[in-house]
Amino acid sequence: MLAHSFALRTGRYSETGRIYLVTTVTYQREPMFADFALARAVIGELRKTDALGHCTTLAYVLMPDHLHWLVQLQSGQLSSLVGRFKAGACTTVNRLAGTVGIQRWQKGFHDHALRREEDIAGIARYIVANPRRAGLVSHVGDYPHWDAVWV
Repeated sequence: MLAHSFALRTGRYSETGRIYLVTTVTYQREPMFADFALARAVIGELRKTDALGHCTTLAYVLMPDHLHWLVQLQSGQLSSLVGRFKAGACTTVNRLAGTVGIQRWQKGFHDHALRREEDIAGIARYIVANPRRAGLVSHVGDYPHWDAVWV
């Protein structure tokens, strides 16, 4: 039987210019991003991925134990992009928490390559409404850890 993280990669193909919905989960679903400072630091790492020119973030929401990220790949492989983000976020969280070498993310990630006919704005709205659906806030605007260029 294949390991779950390997099975997630089976058939994965990265296409420059393609928009992907990526979901990645904290290790053992630890709600570490309920800590405001850790959440903002990880969002800073997410913004760094854009600044490097490998992607354009269209929308994201950082939930207490996972991230939904609508991203357009500009160069390289999606798995490398997500891996770099997770490594940077892990290093940042460990530095802020005063820990060394603690695993912060589960291995692998889930991705969905959007088809040209899919409603990007609708998907972005769905992403940023996640905290409301989860019962964390009554209004999307009350949740501090999201952003979108498509809403």
